[in-house]
Amino acid sequence: MPVEKEFLEILACPLCRGDLSNFRSKEKEYLKCAKCGKLFPIDDGIPILLPDAALADPER
Repeated sequence: MPVEKEFLEILACPLCRGDLSNFRSKEKEYLKCAKCGKLFPIDDGIPILLPDAALADPER
């Protein structure tokens, strides 16, 4: 389930404070940072914005 636009406007990447957007891979949904490219998983509709949960973007 993607994060609503209004919610994304108040969220920021915990690593670099960049803007976040919805990103979907083949099997999972994430929030993706526009600045550093890290991916943060969304589990049961809840974004996990912990630095330890961040994954590198495989497309970068």
